[in-house]
Amino acid sequence: MRAVIQRVTHAAVQVNGETAGSVGRGYLVLLGVKSGDTEKDAQYMADKIIKLRIFEDENGKMNKSIREVGGAVLCVSQFTLLGDARGQNRPGFTQAEAPDRADELYKLVCARMREQGVIVETGIFRADMQVELCNDGPVTILLDSEKQF
Repeated sequence: MRAVIQRVTHAAVQVNGETAGSVGRGYLVLLGVKSGDTEKDAQYMADKIIKLRIFEDENGKMNKSIREVGGAVLCVSQFTLLGDARGQNRPGFTQAEAPDRADELYKLVCARMREQGVIVETGIFRADMQVELCNDGPVTILLDSEKQF
């Protein structure tokens, strides 16, 4: 499972001109589910996102988590994070999980973050979405559940 976490002042996702989800201060998480990912990957990803300390403390040091600052998460499914363009110009997506299983694990990540007390908004799985954000910092973190250790 791969994620791009962007610290934002605000973010929103639209589908067909309608807002599907939006947050103020917090994260925009773009989440890609890889073929073979399991519930363990989903739990790891949710827990890691919640525990990341990328908000500044009173000394200006990145030392606070999203819960500590009362932030929210906009989580958007994005299979293109599994694109492979090595040796070619048109990426292949054979590493992406099948849609039904990917949706199941995506929803599990969102549910686990909610269980930990974080407000989570989402896009619409498999929809053509337009994402708008203001990256704060900018701060962007890449996570991959295969690289947990």
